[in-house]
Amino acid sequence: MGLLEPHGRGRRPFRRDALSEPGSAPAIVVHSLTHAVAALKAAAAADREIVLLSAAGAGVYAGAGWWKAVIDAAREAAPGARFSHILDCGDAAGAVQAALRAGVEAAIFTGRPDVAERLAAIAEARGSRLLTARPQPALDLAVCFFANAETLRRRVADVLASLPPV
Repeated sequence: MGLLEPHGRGRRPFRRDALSEPGSAPAIVVHSLTHAVAALKAAAAADREIVLLSAAGAGVYAGAGWWKAVIDAAREAAPGARFSHILDCGDAAGAVQAALRAGVEAAIFTGRPDVAERLAAIAEARGSRLLTARPQPALDLAVCFFANAETLRRRVADVLASLPPV
């Protein structure tokens, strides 16, 4: 039975809300290891949980291996930070499958609903989540893409301080 073949199972739930419900951890879009480390250090200092969110389509153009390496290195650099992470794979089912094989916590897929249903079943079996919409970020660090680590950390800290507690 292939990815696009009917499987006979009932519909599997997958997240359409993209973690945007009130009280959810703020999403910070990161584009590099420096961004991820700065965001995690600011979150740890503020004792806040955050979501590290990849750039739109990063699962396609940068790949799951890159994202997993960034996440692992950032976790090592900021061990006290509480966070989850999401890799945006756009409408590329193959990129989602690569992300799931790499062990990402969650992936975004914006393609056909029938494919999303099958990918959600695969994600669930691997202990991951599939989202079908991108969360609204609290901050996209592209606005200060080439800033130094301290400037990035302060920018994230300012945004976290302006948000209500979770």
